[in-house]
Amino acid sequence: MKNNKEILKRIKNNPKNVRFNELCQLCDHYFGSPRQSGSSHRIYRTPWIGDPRINIQNCKGRVKVYQVKQVLSAIEKLERIHDKKI
Repeated sequence: MKNNKEILKRIKNNPKNVRFNELCQLCDHYFGSPRQSGSSHRIYRTPWIGDPRINIQNCKGRVKVYQVKQVLSAIEKLERIHDKKI
């Protein structure tokens, strides 16, 4: 399985045509286990209320571009929060 940093770098460079299982791996790493995962959607908890939310959908093994952008935005926000605590 690919390294999370490699996946993140590749997705940042090209948010189109992202595999569902790769984005799940990345979300699991940053946000823990999903609070919902029994359907085609996976919903993750975030340490904040409101946007960006993390709700990704499996569309024939891929993820929609707007959902990839939401995940990238959430990861950036999480890193900003983490940097302020240090």
